[in-house]
Amino acid sequence: MTPAARLAAAASVLDSIAHSRQPAEVVLKAWGAANRYAGSKDRRAIADRVYKVIRARGRLVWAMGGREDGRALVIGSLSLIDGLSLDEIELLHSGEGYGPRPLSKQERARITAGPGELPGWVAAGLPEFVVEDFKITFGDRWTEEAHELMAPRAPIDLRVNVAKTTVAGVEAELTEAGLSPERTPWSAVGLRLSAEPPPNVQALEAFKQGHIEIQDEGSQVACWLTGVEPGMTVVDYCAGGGGKTLGLAMMGQPVVTKAPKAEAEAAPVATWSPVGGEGAAPQPKPKAKPVEITSTIRLFAYDVVQKRLDNIRPRLARAGVTADLRLLGQNGGGVEDLVRQAEVVLVDAPCSGSGTWRRRPEDAWRLKPSEVERLHALQVQILDRASALVKPGGRLVFVTCSMLRGENEATADAFEENHPDFAPVPVAQALNASTLTDAARERLGDLAAGGHRLRLSPASTGTDGFFAAVYERTA
Repeated sequence: MTPAARLAAAASVLDSIAHSRQPAEVVLKAWGAANRYAGSKDRRAIADRVYKVIRARGRLVWAMGGREDGRALVIGSLSLIDGLSLDEIELLHSGEGYGPRPLSKQERARITAGPGELPGWVAAGLPEFVVEDFKITFGDRWTEEAHELMAPRAPIDLRVNVAKTTVAGVEAELTEAGLSPERTPWSAVGLRLSAEPPPNVQALEAFKQGHIEIQDEGSQVACWLTGVEPGMTVVDYCAGGGGKTLGLAMMGQPVVTKAPKAEAEAAPVATWSPVGGEGAAPQPKPKAKPVEITSTIRLFAYDVVQKRLDNIRPRLARAGVTADLRLLGQNGGGVEDLVRQAEVVLVDAPCSGSGTWRRRPEDAWRLKPSEVERLHALQVQILDRASALVKPGGRLVFVTCSMLRGENEATADAFEENHPDFAPVPVAQALNASTLTDAARERLGDLAAGGHRLRLSPASTGTDGFFAAVYERTA
């Protein structure tokens, strides 16, 4: 593909994303499958352009006079992001071959005019309606928080399954596979990989053997706040994709202190050779012996969508852990046998996902104020129902992957007002899990400032954005 054809393709993909609820990654893969003439370099260039545009969408829409179509955004990106001159942009818009048609008079005018003085929300790269929320939450740091949430590409965080192997063992495995893993600062069982170039984690032997799972460090920390110990009855009330279910399951298992040894290679097998004589057939690389894991907790994972629960099953099997997967009724039914029975209930409530905008920046421009209000009301309802499962003295942990007060603090405030039978637990008292580093105990304790609420963000902790509030049933 020519550079011009790549631009036309990027504009087409951007229009498809705008008219879809699918993640940009899924739309890009679908485009590649439908246009097999595009080589790997072409697909990479198109994807890079698409994500550049999405991350700078507010600024580009502003610069192009309010136009939101893919063509206008790509043209704006060539000027504002790539710094190309009008002549250079026009060369890429000759209309020849599969390239985009020539620039209109209005498009030339927008490029030469420049963006002018940008409003604060445009400069920060956020949807306009969330800016006030950010200012209240972060004060003078709100623009830094916005930039780190929207601009950089997020790394790939892994959680090591220490019920099967060790962090050092996986670190060695990944290094041998040509990657450069780094220890995560807060989770003692986390490793971090650069997103450039993006690694194919699911193709790694460590993944196939259940030694690792993809899980952002912030999500891992949310699991470690629960204080799960062997012998407990534990509920993951909104299991979703099962990432936290797997983390909780691992917490209740004995920790492996040595990485499993690979089985010895079998002796070479004599085979007939077409060039005469006998040769040794190549033997597959030895694999680590599977580790037998016996569950020491009763773990229940609930969700309102059966397909989500079905998708968790192979993940549990690969990790070598177990959980009782149950379909939750639309009105909260199906939990009667666990009322006031659980030592730990984790509620990873449905939310806007604004804490993950550095991974899915397209979602920022799909979110509407009415959706935040709807999610808040849903969270209050879910938290109320889930709290009924906590036994006296048990712990309730409310979690979102949101950056917005309208979901986080607003929901926690409503729960506390309606449930005087739950007392706040200072975050500092919930940081005793062995899966947390000493640095985490210090840093996260400072962020909580003695309170029972904790906020993580790309700017403050280098994680996705998360909010957590910890409670204990007193009656």
